[in-house]
Amino acid sequence: MPYLFEDFALDGDRRELRRGNDLISIEPQVFDLLQYLIRNRERVVSKDDLIDAVWQGRIVSDATLASRINAARNALHDSGEEQRLIRTILRRGLRFVGTVREEAEATAPVEQPKPGLGIPARPSIAVLPFVNLSGDPDQDYFADGMVEDIITGLSRIRWLFVIARNSSFTYKGRAMDVKQIGHELGVRYVLEGSVRKVGSRVRITGQLIDAENGSHLWAERYDRELTDVFALQDEITISVVAAIEPNLRRAEIERVRRKRPDSLDAYDLLLRALPDVYTFMPQGAAKGLPLLEQSLAIEPTYALAHGFAAWAHQSLFVRGGMKPDNQERSIRHAHAAIEHGSGDATALALAGFTIGIVEHDRRLADEAFAEALALSASCAFIFAFGCVPVAYGGDAARAIAWGEQALRLNPLDAMSCVPQGMIGFGNFLSGRHEQAIAAGRRAVELNPGFSMLHGWLAAPLARLGRLDEAKVSATRLLSLDPHFTIGRWSAAVGLAPDIVDDVTDAMRIAGLPA
Repeated sequence: MPYLFEDFALDGDRRELRRGNDLISIEPQVFDLLQYLIRNRERVVSKDDLIDAVWQGRIVSDATLASRINAARNALHDSGEEQRLIRTILRRGLRFVGTVREEAEATAPVEQPKPGLGIPARPSIAVLPFVNLSGDPDQDYFADGMVEDIITGLSRIRWLFVIARNSSFTYKGRAMDVKQIGHELGVRYVLEGSVRKVGSRVRITGQLIDAENGSHLWAERYDRELTDVFALQDEITISVVAAIEPNLRRAEIERVRRKRPDSLDAYDLLLRALPDVYTFMPQGAAKGLPLLEQSLAIEPTYALAHGFAAWAHQSLFVRGGMKPDNQERSIRHAHAAIEHGSGDATALALAGFTIGIVEHDRRLADEAFAEALALSASCAFIFAFGCVPVAYGGDAARAIAWGEQALRLNPLDAMSCVPQGMIGFGNFLSGRHEQAIAAGRRAVELNPGFSMLHGWLAAPLARLGRLDEAKVSATRLLSLDPHFTIGRWSAAVGLAPDIVDDVTDAMRIAGLPA
């Protein structure tokens, strides 16, 4: 039902603010803030209350909060001086002081659905109880335990708002439309699934659904032997969480592309930058960086934006001219990601990658990766980006293991070319050149526009004497990065002393300039 005050009407279901018959344009976060103040008008709402409700606990600067409060006042033709409707209570917070009426709309006397909670600004998901199809009530414990583990695993993804178990489990045993569930819980995405046990085998299915339109974003089936219940729960949990994270990221990028540019917040701006940064090349990095800078102007302590800015400047430094300014900015953003990202595995992984590649501090990079893995062992991002500085540091075995784990967790993501390429590079360092070539070719197929993949492939081809093929790869690298030289590249990424001669010699044989 709408909230009525003065000549305004705020409708949470339609997410509309009207004055008389006029629809007032208002940003989503401003709408959520205003709705929260009105719903809690009987008390003073603190700054922390607002951050928890509107930003779901994400770090928000005082300037960002103040701008949203001012925008809410402006929408109501209120002001900080007048405070006719939104009053500041010194050192305590805010309170909505207008007289509010709650009136149901005139409708036919039919059963009304539960009121929605409003969709949070960041991506939100509910994991519903998995349906036990075994015909054995004793198997409920297995299905419920796995769902609880999945909820816990998803909760470690810093940018994702996850509905608690106690709320999502109220739908156990009830056949309901996913759109209605999303409306009632206030989530954009729903994960549902089933468990079927026959003898010693178990089949688990899961599907990720966009609750706003009912479309399927991801679906998978897992067939396993049910030997160790807890080990199986852990295995499925890691697989499901690892698959959901990149699929949600892609869905969010598509959603943000459809938003008006004037309604973007810090998170939206970051998402708009990702497709360009994900090219791994300086042209894309240069295009994505202004969006990341806008994001950080709104939220200066946004760790993930710092992490992606560090990666973008790394791409500009290593493959865009090796300018000291890009090197310095890359390092600065990486350290900011560590400073502000103690609970964000992806931000820490990006920081570790940049510090290992650009600053050549392998010890600090390893510490960042270890902290990220402690937060989320199912995050493919950590393994995919971690395997690069690990390989350049000369640890071929760990580079291959991390690359394989990244592909196992997330074989279809846009970044898969990196772990595939590092599997090839690690095999080259280990003298297994045929395996290196096979992995290198797969990497190039995934992203032929990433210049360094061709260099990683040229080296093992040269070592096997397949010079015509090696020179083709070298030519492709130079067509994408005309300023590439072996010496400048090896110095920029800090190849370990015990591998630098082997790598650079093979690249020279392939025809790359010294």
